[in-house]
This record gives sequence, C-alpha cells and structure tokens, in this order.
Amino acid sequence: MTSLNILSGGAAQGLVTSLASDFKEKTGFDIAGEFGAVGAMADKLRNGTAADIVILTTKIIADLASENLVTRATIADIGLVETALAVRAGDPKIVANDAAALRAAFLAADAIFVPDTKASTAGIHVAKVLHQLGIADEVVARLRIHPNGATAMRHLAASDASKPIGCTQSTEIISTSGVTLSGSLPQGCELSTMYTAAVASRAAHAKEAQVLIDLLIGAGQRELRERAGFLNVKK
Repeated sequence: MTSLNILSGGAAQGLVTSLASDFKEKTGFDIAGEFGAVGAMADKLRNGTAADIVILTTKIIADLASENLVTRATIADIGLVETALAVRAGDPKIVANDAAALRAAFLAADAIFVPDTKASTAGIHVAKVLHQLGIADEVVARLRIHPNGATAMRHLAASDASKPIGCTQSTEIISTSGVTLSGSLPQGCELSTMYTAAVASRAAHAKEAQVLIDLLIGAGQRELRERAGFLNVKK
C-alpha cells in the first residue's frame, strides 16, 4: 500500500490520525512518517529524510521555505495550539490563575513530565517558564523529560508518583488516554503556537500531500480541529 510520508510536530498527531480514514478514501494512501519535537523533525528534513508533507511551527516552516525545502505556495496555517497543564485521569485538576499559583503547582509536584526542553516547542517554553518563576534549579531533579509531548503524557499516565503533573501542548494532552487537560498557563506564562503545513520540495506525492493539507484546514473540519485542541484560524 502506498503511503504519504509526513514529518510533523507532535501537536498535530491527533488531528492527522483523525483524518487518516477520510484521506485514504480520497487518495487510496495511508499516512506514514514521524511525529516529534519540531526542531528534530526539521533537522530530519534538512538531513534528507524523505517527506511529502511537513507540519511544524510557522517560523520553522518559513525557515524551511527560505532553504527551499518546502514549496512556499503550499504553506497553510492549521491553527493555534496552547501549552497547557495535564494531570493523570482521576487526579484533581490543577488550576493556575496567575504566576504564583503556577509556581506553587510546580513546587508541589514530585514529578514534572515535559517534552524535550531543547528541541520541542512546549519543552523549550516550560524550561523558560521555570526560570522565569525562579524555580528551575529547585525542580530540575523532578523533571521527567521525554522526546516529545505524546511520550511525556503516556509516561505521566503510567506514573506512580504521588503528585505528578505534566506540561505540554494541549493537543498532545487531549489525544493521550490516561491524562486530563487541567488548564491553560496563566497570563505572562502562556504560549499559543501556530502550526503550519507545507508540501516538501522533494515530495514524491505532492498532489496527495495537498489533499491532506486541504483536509487539515478545511471549513468542514472546524469542529474536528477544536476537539483535537486547535484554536481555529480566523478567515
């Protein structure tokens, strides 16, 4: 069976998976490839990994376009994704209405599950926020860092810690069983990131890649995007 090769940030995995059957019906193609930290996915493309479609942050897609690695005319925004807090299913939700409450929540946790703090959008932001709150050194031993947000959330779900907490993009929390979206980060600590799709310049299946982009951004998928955790783009 022919497959469309994708390189994508983990934030889009749930949405792409939910569209896989519609995509196959339209094209006969399955979807294969990788979802992970956006920096790592961009480097894979730069290093020659075969890809038909790329879904990463707007800035990274712009960089790849300037490097002639994606086709500029195909670039399309999918929607904004918030970085948010997560808890295990069944644990009390943690609401942080301000920076002081967020600081207290991190300090109260005995394990903090996050994605790659150097290559992933959410992980880089969490590291920044911990420094901003003045507790980076205090909680460093409690950080449980994983290659991407989905993996971090699976480990949170399976954690036997007493008071674990997670922080990654809302889409990765929503799409992982065993964890619950607990709440957004407060003003001054928040992050909303636009995710953008483009056809790779060396795509073997550019036509099918465009079909998937059209599905991802289509008006008919508005509710699906919202359920997956995307804030829809105003048009």
